[in-house]
Amino acid sequence: MAGILFCDATELYNILNQSTKFSRLTDPIYLYLADVRTKYQYDESHVITAKRAKRDMEGNYLMPEDVELECVRYCVVYDGHTNSSNTEGPAIQYAKLVEVVSQQPIRILNGGYEYFSACYPFFRTQKIFYMPQFSCPQELDAFEPYPVEILPAKLYMSDYKQSCNAQIRKDLKIKAYVNLCHDKEIFFAEDQNITVLHISSSDTTDFFIHFPLICNFLDEHLDKGAVCIVSTLGISRCCITVMAYLIHSQKLPLKVVWAHVHKCKGTIRPRRDFVHQLSKWEELVLKQKITDVSDPYY
Repeated sequence: MAGILFCDATELYNILNQSTKFSRLTDPIYLYLADVRTKYQYDESHVITAKRAKRDMEGNYLMPEDVELECVRYCVVYDGHTNSSNTEGPAIQYAKLVEVVSQQPIRILNGGYEYFSACYPFFRTQKIFYMPQFSCPQELDAFEPYPVEILPAKLYMSDYKQSCNAQIRKDLKIKAYVNLCHDKEIFFAEDQNITVLHISSSDTTDFFIHFPLICNFLDEHLDKGAVCIVSTLGISRCCITVMAYLIHSQKLPLKVVWAHVHKCKGTIRPRRDFVHQLSKWEELVLKQKITDVSDPYY
Protein backbone atom coordinates (compact mmCIF):
# COMPACT_ATOMS: atom_id res chain seq x y z
CA MET A 1 0.00 0.00 0.00
CA ALA A 2 1.30 3.43 -0.97
CA GLY A 3 -0.20 5.30 2.00
CA ILE A 4 -2.56 8.18 2.63
CA LEU A 5 -1.66 11.86 2.77
CA PHE A 6 -3.42 15.21 2.82
CA CYS A 7 -3.16 17.65 -0.07
CA ASP A 8 -4.09 21.31 0.02
CA ALA A 9 -6.48 23.14 -2.28
CA THR A 10 -3.66 24.58 -4.39
CA GLU A 11 -2.25 21.11 -5.08
CA LEU A 12 -5.60 19.82 -6.37
CA TYR A 13 -6.07 23.01 -8.42
CA ASN A 14 -2.69 22.43 -10.07
CA ILE A 15 -3.38 18.72 -10.64
CA LEU A 16 -6.56 19.70 -12.47
CA ASN A 17 -4.68 22.21 -14.64
CA GLN A 18 -1.73 20.17 -15.87
CA SER A 19 -1.46 20.13 -19.64
CA THR A 20 0.84 19.57 -22.58
CA LYS A 21 -0.89 20.21 -25.88
CA PHE A 22 -4.16 19.12 -24.28
CA SER A 23 -5.43 18.92 -20.72
CA ARG A 24 -4.06 15.93 -18.78
CA LEU A 25 -7.63 15.30 -17.64
CA THR A 26 -8.31 13.65 -21.00
CA ASP A 27 -5.99 10.81 -19.93
CA PRO A 28 -8.19 8.15 -18.25
CA ILE A 29 -5.42 7.04 -15.88
CA TYR A 30 -4.22 10.51 -14.89
CA LEU A 31 -6.70 11.41 -12.12
CA TYR A 32 -9.41 9.68 -10.13
CA LEU A 33 -11.23 12.33 -8.11
CA ALA A 34 -13.77 10.87 -5.68
CA ASP A 35 -16.59 12.81 -4.00
CA VAL A 36 -17.82 10.98 -0.88
CA ARG A 37 -20.57 13.41 0.03
CA THR A 38 -24.26 12.55 -0.32
CA LYS A 39 -25.92 12.21 -3.71
CA TYR A 40 -27.91 15.39 -3.02
CA GLN A 41 -24.74 17.37 -2.26
CA TYR A 42 -22.95 15.93 -5.30
CA ASP A 43 -25.87 16.72 -7.64
CA GLU A 44 -26.07 20.26 -6.27
CA SER A 45 -22.41 20.87 -7.21
CA HIS A 46 -19.04 19.14 -7.17
CA VAL A 47 -15.47 19.66 -8.37
CA ILE A 48 -15.11 19.19 -12.12
CA THR A 49 -14.38 15.56 -13.15
CA ALA A 50 -15.26 14.22 -9.67
CA LYS A 51 -17.14 10.93 -9.48
CA ARG A 52 -19.46 10.17 -6.59
CA ALA A 53 -18.37 7.28 -4.38
CA LYS A 54 -21.05 4.59 -4.20
CA ARG A 55 -22.28 2.69 -1.12
CA ASP A 56 -24.01 -0.67 -0.69
CA MET A 57 -27.35 -1.20 1.05
CA GLU A 58 -25.61 -1.29 4.43
CA GLY A 59 -23.87 2.03 3.87
CA ASN A 60 -20.40 0.64 3.18
CA TYR A 61 -18.35 2.23 0.40
CA LEU A 62 -17.89 0.18 -2.76
CA MET A 63 -14.67 -0.13 -4.71
CA PRO A 64 -15.07 1.74 -8.04
CA GLU A 65 -15.41 -0.69 -10.92
CA ASP A 66 -14.85 1.71 -13.83
CA VAL A 67 -11.42 2.98 -12.75
CA GLU A 68 -8.08 1.19 -13.05
CA LEU A 69 -6.92 2.37 -9.64
CA GLU A 70 -3.65 0.44 -9.76
CA CYS A 71 -2.63 2.55 -12.79
CA VAL A 72 -3.97 5.98 -11.83
CA ARG A 73 -1.32 8.69 -11.35
CA TYR A 74 -3.36 10.74 -8.84
CA CYS A 75 -6.18 9.55 -6.62
CA VAL A 76 -7.80 12.37 -4.65
CA VAL A 77 -10.72 11.98 -2.25
CA TYR A 78 -12.82 14.72 -0.68
CA ASP A 79 -15.85 15.07 1.56
CA GLY A 80 -17.48 18.21 2.90
CA HIS A 81 -14.83 19.58 5.20
CA THR A 82 -12.38 16.95 6.53
CA ASN A 83 -9.03 18.48 7.45
CA SER A 84 -5.65 17.14 8.53
CA SER A 85 -6.55 17.39 12.22
CA ASN A 86 -9.22 14.70 11.77
CA THR A 87 -8.50 11.00 12.04
CA GLU A 88 -11.94 9.83 10.92
CA GLY A 89 -14.57 10.93 8.45
CA PRO A 90 -16.01 9.81 5.10
CA ALA A 91 -12.97 10.86 3.06
CA ILE A 92 -10.60 8.92 5.31
CA GLN A 93 -12.85 5.84 5.28
CA TYR A 94 -12.95 5.82 1.48
CA ALA A 95 -9.22 6.49 1.20
CA LYS A 96 -8.51 3.41 3.35
CA LEU A 97 -10.67 1.33 1.01
CA VAL A 98 -8.97 2.36 -2.27
CA GLU A 99 -5.49 2.50 -0.73
CA VAL A 100 -5.39 -1.29 -0.85
CA VAL A 101 -5.20 -1.41 -4.66
CA SER A 102 -3.56 1.92 -5.56
CA GLN A 103 0.12 2.10 -6.50
CA GLN A 104 0.23 5.82 -5.64
CA PRO A 105 -0.54 7.59 -2.33
CA ILE A 106 -4.20 8.42 -1.81
CA ARG A 107 -4.61 12.17 -1.34
CA ILE A 108 -7.33 13.56 0.92
CA LEU A 109 -8.30 17.14 0.13
CA ASN A 110 -7.55 19.25 3.20
CA GLY A 111 -10.62 21.32 4.07
CA GLY A 112 -12.80 19.27 1.74
CA TYR A 113 -15.21 20.56 -0.86
CA GLU A 114 -16.28 23.56 1.22
CA TYR A 115 -12.81 25.07 1.36
CA PHE A 116 -11.82 24.17 -2.20
CA SER A 117 -15.02 25.59 -3.71
CA ALA A 118 -14.58 28.78 -1.67
CA CYS A 119 -11.06 29.20 -3.11
CA TYR A 120 -11.98 28.17 -6.67
CA PRO A 121 -15.72 28.68 -7.18
CA PHE A 122 -15.23 28.52 -10.96
CA PHE A 123 -14.24 24.83 -10.60
CA ARG A 124 -17.67 23.89 -9.25
CA THR A 125 -20.09 22.23 -11.62
CA GLN A 126 -23.29 20.21 -11.85
CA LYS A 127 -22.10 18.51 -15.03
CA ILE A 128 -20.83 14.97 -15.24
CA PHE A 129 -17.54 15.15 -17.12
CA TYR A 130 -17.23 12.00 -19.18
CA MET A 131 -13.85 10.30 -19.31
CA PRO A 132 -12.27 9.49 -22.70
CA GLN A 133 -12.91 5.74 -22.50
CA PHE A 134 -16.64 6.42 -22.52
CA SER A 135 -18.82 7.62 -25.34
CA CYS A 136 -19.08 11.36 -24.71
CA PRO A 137 -15.71 13.00 -23.99
CA GLN A 138 -16.63 16.38 -25.47
CA GLU A 139 -16.77 18.22 -22.14
CA LEU A 140 -13.20 17.30 -21.27
CA ASP A 141 -11.95 17.99 -24.78
CA ALA A 142 -13.37 21.50 -24.46
CA PHE A 143 -11.92 22.09 -20.98
CA GLU A 144 -9.37 24.91 -20.96
CA PRO A 145 -6.69 24.48 -18.27
CA TYR A 146 -6.02 27.50 -16.08
CA PRO A 147 -2.57 28.88 -15.20
CA VAL A 148 -0.82 26.94 -12.44
CA GLU A 149 -0.77 28.58 -9.03
CA ILE A 150 2.64 29.25 -7.47
CA LEU A 151 1.58 31.33 -4.46
CA PRO A 152 -2.09 30.86 -3.45
CA ALA A 153 -4.35 33.54 -4.92
CA LYS A 154 -1.28 35.67 -5.71
CA LEU A 155 1.21 34.37 -8.26
CA TYR A 156 0.39 32.33 -11.38
CA MET A 157 2.36 30.98 -14.31
CA SER A 158 0.85 30.52 -17.77
CA ASP A 159 1.34 30.13 -21.48
CA TYR A 160 0.41 32.88 -23.92
CA LYS A 161 -3.02 31.50 -24.81
CA GLN A 162 -4.12 31.45 -21.17
CA SER A 163 -2.93 35.04 -20.66
CA CYS A 164 -5.39 36.28 -23.30
CA ASN A 165 -8.39 34.44 -21.86
CA ALA A 166 -10.69 37.05 -20.32
CA GLN A 167 -12.61 34.50 -18.22
CA ILE A 168 -9.43 33.18 -16.65
CA ARG A 169 -8.33 36.73 -15.91
CA LYS A 170 -11.67 37.42 -14.22
CA ASP A 171 -11.79 34.18 -12.24
CA LEU A 172 -8.23 34.51 -10.90
CA LYS A 173 -8.58 38.28 -10.34
CA ILE A 174 -5.35 38.96 -12.20
CA LYS A 175 -4.31 42.61 -12.04
CA ALA A 176 -0.87 42.49 -13.64
CA TYR A 177 1.24 40.41 -16.02
CA VAL A 178 4.92 39.85 -16.65
CA ASN A 179 5.00 39.07 -20.37
CA LEU A 180 8.13 37.21 -21.48
CA CYS A 181 6.93 36.44 -25.00
CA HIS A 182 9.30 37.82 -27.61
CA ASP A 183 6.84 39.41 -30.02
CA LYS A 184 3.36 38.83 -28.57
CA GLU A 185 1.23 41.34 -26.73
CA ILE A 186 -1.39 40.30 -24.17
CA PHE A 187 -4.88 41.35 -25.26
CA PHE A 188 -7.46 42.72 -22.86
CA ALA A 189 -10.30 45.21 -22.96
CA GLU A 190 -9.30 48.87 -22.92
CA ASP A 191 -11.38 49.56 -19.82
CA GLN A 192 -9.59 46.90 -17.76
CA ASN A 193 -7.10 48.24 -15.25
CA ILE A 194 -4.30 45.79 -16.08
CA THR A 195 -0.58 46.51 -15.79
CA VAL A 196 1.90 44.67 -18.02
CA LEU A 197 5.67 44.48 -17.77
CA HIS A 198 6.84 43.23 -21.17
CA ILE A 199 10.37 41.86 -21.39
CA SER A 200 10.61 41.59 -25.16
CA SER A 201 13.81 39.85 -26.14
CA SER A 202 15.36 37.18 -28.34
CA ASP A 203 15.88 33.50 -27.55
CA THR A 204 19.46 34.26 -26.52
CA THR A 205 18.39 36.63 -23.76
CA ASP A 206 20.47 36.99 -20.64
CA PHE A 207 17.53 37.02 -18.23
CA PHE A 208 19.85 37.62 -15.29
CA ILE A 209 19.98 41.32 -16.11
CA HIS A 210 16.17 41.52 -15.99
CA PHE A 211 15.69 39.72 -12.66
CA PRO A 212 15.98 42.86 -10.45
CA LEU A 213 13.40 44.75 -12.54
CA ILE A 214 11.00 41.80 -12.57
CA CYS A 215 11.36 41.19 -8.83
CA ASN A 216 10.72 44.85 -8.03
CA PHE A 217 7.64 44.80 -10.28
CA LEU A 218 6.31 41.69 -8.54
CA ASP A 219 7.02 43.06 -5.06
CA GLU A 220 4.97 46.14 -5.93
CA HIS A 221 2.04 44.49 -7.70
CA LEU A 222 1.55 41.37 -5.56
CA ASP A 223 0.49 43.74 -2.77
CA LYS A 224 -2.30 44.97 -5.03
CA GLY A 225 -3.61 41.70 -6.45
CA ALA A 226 -2.79 38.56 -8.39
CA VAL A 227 0.00 38.57 -10.98
CA CYS A 228 0.61 36.10 -13.80
CA ILE A 229 4.00 35.42 -15.40
CA VAL A 230 3.66 34.47 -19.06
CA SER A 231 5.84 32.86 -21.70
CA THR A 232 4.88 31.42 -25.07
CA LEU A 233 4.60 27.76 -24.01
CA GLY A 234 4.72 28.28 -20.26
CA ILE A 235 7.57 25.81 -19.69
CA SER A 236 10.87 27.72 -19.79
CA ARG A 237 11.08 31.51 -19.50
CA CYS A 238 8.18 31.92 -17.09
CA CYS A 239 9.55 29.06 -14.94
CA ILE A 240 12.98 30.55 -14.43
CA THR A 241 11.45 33.96 -13.75
CA VAL A 242 9.13 32.52 -11.10
CA MET A 243 12.10 30.73 -9.52
CA ALA A 244 14.16 33.92 -9.54
CA TYR A 245 11.37 35.72 -7.71
CA LEU A 246 10.99 32.98 -5.09
CA ILE A 247 14.75 33.02 -4.46
CA HIS A 248 14.48 36.81 -4.02
CA SER A 249 11.30 36.98 -1.93
CA GLN A 250 11.55 33.79 0.13
CA LYS A 251 15.36 33.70 0.39
CA LEU A 252 15.31 30.03 -0.58
CA PRO A 253 17.97 28.13 -2.57
CA LEU A 254 17.39 27.20 -6.19
CA LYS A 255 16.99 23.49 -5.43
CA VAL A 256 14.07 24.23 -3.08
CA VAL A 257 12.21 26.61 -5.40
CA TRP A 258 12.86 24.26 -8.33
CA ALA A 259 11.13 21.43 -6.45
CA HIS A 260 8.18 23.70 -5.64
CA VAL A 261 7.70 24.96 -9.19
CA HIS A 262 8.12 21.45 -10.61
CA LYS A 263 5.40 20.23 -8.23
CA CYS A 264 3.12 23.02 -9.47
CA LYS A 265 3.85 22.26 -13.14
CA GLY A 266 5.36 18.91 -14.00
CA THR A 267 6.33 19.81 -17.57
CA ILE A 268 8.78 22.64 -16.90
CA ARG A 269 11.77 22.55 -19.27
CA PRO A 270 14.04 25.57 -18.70
CA ARG A 271 16.97 25.91 -21.09
CA ARG A 272 20.37 25.04 -19.66
CA ASP A 273 21.73 28.57 -20.09
CA PHE A 274 18.69 29.92 -18.20
CA VAL A 275 19.38 27.47 -15.36
CA HIS A 276 22.95 28.74 -15.09
CA GLN A 277 21.59 32.28 -14.88
CA LEU A 278 19.40 31.14 -11.97
CA SER A 279 22.47 29.67 -10.27
CA LYS A 280 24.24 33.01 -10.65
CA TRP A 281 21.15 34.76 -9.20
CA GLU A 282 21.05 32.36 -6.24
CA GLU A 283 24.67 33.21 -5.45
CA LEU A 284 23.98 36.94 -5.71
CA VAL A 285 20.85 36.91 -3.52
CA LEU A 286 21.91 34.32 -0.93
CA LYS A 287 25.62 35.26 -0.91
CA GLN A 288 26.64 31.68 -1.67
CA LYS A 289 26.25 29.03 -4.36
CA ILE A 290 24.09 26.29 -2.84
CA THR A 291 22.62 24.35 -5.75
CA ASP A 292 24.81 22.22 -7.99
CA VAL A 293 23.28 22.82 -11.43
CA SER A 294 25.65 20.35 -13.08
CA ASP A 295 23.17 17.71 -11.94
CA PRO A 296 21.13 16.72 -15.03
CA TYR A 297 17.99 17.14 -12.90
CA TYR A 298 18.27 20.89 -13.36
